[in-house]
Amino acid sequence: MKVMLAEDDLRLGKLIMKMFKKEQFTADWVDDGETAYDQALTGDYDVIILDWMLPNKDGIEVSKSLRQEGYSGAILMLTARDALEDRVQGLDSGADDYMMKPFAFEELFARLRSLYRRNFFPIDQNVIRTQDLTLDLSNHLIKKGDQLLNLTSREYQLLVYFVKNTGRILSKEMIMARVWEESSEVTFNTMEAFVKLLRKKLGQSKQNSYIKTIRGLGYMWVDEHV
Repeated sequence: MKVMLAEDDLRLGKLIMKMFKKEQFTADWVDDGETAYDQALTGDYDVIILDWMLPNKDGIEVSKSLRQEGYSGAILMLTARDALEDRVQGLDSGADDYMMKPFAFEELFARLRSLYRRNFFPIDQNVIRTQDLTLDLSNHLIKKGDQLLNLTSREYQLLVYFVKNTGRILSKEMIMARVWEESSEVTFNTMEAFVKLLRKKLGQSKQNSYIKTIRGLGYMWVDEHV
């Protein structure tokens, strides 16, 4: 696994790099947002770890800029911010996962392994149509009508999991176990933030519902044609 760490805390950065070496990860370390952005576009990284409060260009700006440039690798956001609005902002910037400081290294490595295997859904040579969406599973493309939707890898996994279980109630525990795999420390709040962002990108409304909340049980993908 090739990782880039963007962290301006000298002590924490040294410690993380030491642990990466112990885990035999290939890793580069930068300490400002502009360098992180430039290096991410040329470094061919599997996962980028972005601290939110980077100098020159913060993690949110870096993540947004990378996604605008078409960067499709995994992004893990590190931050001390824990409000729901902050998590939504971090994920909405294009991050695939969100991790609170301070953290246990065991959790960090579990998150990284999960992101590294983010394309764990088997590539089926077929197309799924549901409501006004077309899922091209062979190319990992999602269209709403004629519009190509720009989803992060985690949002894509979440959508495919919902669609493949159309009409079935999926508990929050089931969703977290399937979509986040080994990241057992992922909170329900983080998962709910992803559902909120996915609904937003799909254009969900009272008149056009995709992901239905089943109170006390979980969520269900609805398709009136199924």
